[in-house]
Amino acid sequence: MPTLTDLARTYSSLSGPDLEWLHSLVSDWQLLADLSFADLILWVPLRIPKSTPAGAPEGPPEIPAIPSWVAVAQMRPTTGPTSFPDDVVGTLSGPGEQVLLDTARTEQRIWRESDPDWTTGVPVRAEAIPVTRNGTVIAVIERSTNLNSARTPSRLELTYLQGADDLARMVAEGTFPYPGQDAMVRSPRVGDGLLRLDGTGRVTYASPNAQSAYRRLGLTADLLGAELGAASASLTKAAKKGEPVDESLMLVARGRAPKETEIDGNGAVVQLRSIPLIVGGQRTGALILVRDVTELRRRERELLTKEATIREIHHRVKNNLQTVAALLRLQARRMSMPEARVALEEAVRRVGSIAIVHETLSHAPEEIVDFDDIADRVAMMAGEVASPEARVTPKITGQFGMLPSAVATPLAMVLTELLQNALEHGFGSQANRNGGTEGGIIEVRAARAPEQLTVTVSDSGAGIPADFDLESSTSLGLQIVRTLVVAELGGQLSITPRAGGGTVAVVDLPIRYEPLPRQGPLLCQGAQT
Repeated sequence: MPTLTDLARTYSSLSGPDLEWLHSLVSDWQLLADLSFADLILWVPLRIPKSTPAGAPEGPPEIPAIPSWVAVAQMRPTTGPTSFPDDVVGTLSGPGEQVLLDTARTEQRIWRESDPDWTTGVPVRAEAIPVTRNGTVIAVIERSTNLNSARTPSRLELTYLQGADDLARMVAEGTFPYPGQDAMVRSPRVGDGLLRLDGTGRVTYASPNAQSAYRRLGLTADLLGAELGAASASLTKAAKKGEPVDESLMLVARGRAPKETEIDGNGAVVQLRSIPLIVGGQRTGALILVRDVTELRRRERELLTKEATIREIHHRVKNNLQTVAALLRLQARRMSMPEARVALEEAVRRVGSIAIVHETLSHAPEEIVDFDDIADRVAMMAGEVASPEARVTPKITGQFGMLPSAVATPLAMVLTELLQNALEHGFGSQANRNGGTEGGIIEVRAARAPEQLTVTVSDSGAGIPADFDLESSTSLGLQIVRTLVVAELGGQLSITPRAGGGTVAVVDLPIRYEPLPRQGPLLCQGAQT
């Protein structure tokens, strides 16, 4: 389905600021639909098409010769039955087919003079609300109410309808959405709880859900007739401790600013959203949406605590691994047997590569890390601990991207082993005696595809023996690499001679994407994580 932006740019002559105004309106018009118990359709006038020169590419679908309308957005109410079970976004309306829209646009007023429409077998009352910006009507909202369940409205419904009429007038006057207002979370909905304030900030109506939310905060009196700002401030933790109350709470609770805030008190958390009502240039009061978010905030705190605990565990594991590496390094210095010293030094490198991953995870909000940073540090560590005869600094190209810890830890060890093999067997003293040369290059190339990660480690060293067989190799490092790549990550490993001399090791890992359990970036996992 085309978006509002696509349709507006294709069929209308709206400017960028006009389009942003409509986006701001549409992002918040669920409120108007719910208060109205009605469907909303946003219609934008069509531009007059220009003639297309001969040989020029064809433009958008044919548009009526005179300005008409295109439906660019639609919203159904959650408080009542819909009048349009089918989507109408993208519908084009020809000249004269939408008299109510034409009238609202030309007269710049809300048009209500129509009888119910029985075309679909259900009585529907249609109204037109002009959307005004800077004194100009840039669009029209068609508000259609399903009258099939019409009955005597309750006081709650009357309050809803009164609020809807005020908001509709503000839309027509160009004062809603609020000019220059930053995007808000807008989490409270009409059904969560609604308060109506008069011009002085006193409550003239409180829905049962709103009254219950304040009861959980510890309010014992009735909200009706209360000055909401003072009543809300008295329920906060700060007020009960004799401390100053946040000024933003008073602004929101009095209906003076279109903002959101929260009241934390009596073990409960209640979210408020203020919608000041300014009709005809006069402040008539405000609508306050209320939502009890106690359980939501409790879960968020638990999640933050768990994340902090996990990061602290990674930090301590990193410290412990560094301690182990330091002990192994001290032990290696005391060894008189060269083979034992080399084995301990290799263990130090392996432990160090794992420590790097845990150090990165200790700073990450999720169990996912930027492996490019880890690869740089692994390459730097490999170059620093290499023997004097093999002083070659590995070069990294391409991008590994974000990887979960279950993939990052074994991949860090794989990269460490491959770099160490290249440095030791390709450029070490023994390799030079076997025909290699001091110096040269070691390049790590990372190629990331949607479902594949390919890591290539190539060097210009002495190369592999003619009878080399990866499967039967007795090298501990290659056995570790093969086990991690094939058995743990479900990938493939190949080691072949490099054209022009040297060795090429290629690691192919399958990567699949899964959404995180809560809002955030996409999580990618190895095949067997």
